[in-house]
Amino acid sequence: MNKLLGILYLTSAAAIAQTMPADYDAVLKTLGRTGDYKANVLKINIPRNDVKVTIDGIATPTPFGFGGWLAMTKGDGGHEVMMGDLVLLEDEVNPVMSALLSNGLEVSALHNHFFFESPRMFYMHVHGHGTAAELASKAKPALDLIGKGTAMHQSSVSGGRGGVTPGQMDTAKIAKIVGTEGEQNGQVYKITIGRDDLKLKEMGAPINARMGLNTWAAFYGSDANAEIAGDVAMLGSEVTPVLKALRDHGLDVVAIHHHMVGGPPVVYFLHYWGTGPTDKLAAGFKAALAELGKK
Repeated sequence: MNKLLGILYLTSAAAIAQTMPADYDAVLKTLGRTGDYKANVLKINIPRNDVKVTIDGIATPTPFGFGGWLAMTKGDGGHEVMMGDLVLLEDEVNPVMSALLSNGLEVSALHNHFFFESPRMFYMHVHGHGTAAELASKAKPALDLIGKGTAMHQSSVSGGRGGVTPGQMDTAKIAKIVGTEGEQNGQVYKITIGRDDLKLKEMGAPINARMGLNTWAAFYGSDANAEIAGDVAMLGSEVTPVLKALRDHGLDVVAIHHHMVGGPPVVYFLHYWGTGPTDKLAAGFKAALAELGKK
């Protein structure tokens, strides 16, 4: 009986342990990372051991929630499916996002996992298709930025840009660039654009711009130096083009998530922010708008 149990144990262990495929081993070498291969999935470890995080004053070890990763598994046609979750400092988010997008990968979500953590940490979900070698090559420029940058901001309270004060804004010029009139509320000029083209309903009620199905931009400051913040409502197929448009115009993406449960269609929302002359900021917003509603 003991001999039989031993054989069963060895057989079970052999079923769990898998030999690392050569192309996956090459991925780990290309990325300079460790990983393991189980259940037909290569898991690549990207832990943030370089960051000492406290949550509400509690010193918290990396495995508690700061171990980033990428994973690959084989799909149809000899292609790999890659997904992952990168753990990033605030100042790493947009450089890493740009590196992913410019190398043909997709960013599918950006959000936080904790309250009251110090430093603030963000989580970026990554998606891609291709051969293992192609995906490793596409991911490497972004991974090489993690833990290597110099923080622009000393904390989440006092920033490194500053200098935006209220002044004269040519709102007519902003509206002309964007192609839509806005509304003045105190020192803030805001343009709101509905997504009536999506024909979203809930319990028979049309969900329109007033119900939150909209894209908007708020401007504050002066023509020479202002800040912009806003939200973009997108279909899944519009997410990557909008991300590229915002990043190409120097606007920071702050969050990607859902505001509504249900559908169809499923609508994604992203929050963005940036500083600069109003005409430059308006042009960035216009570029994102141009990616909406394309067939």
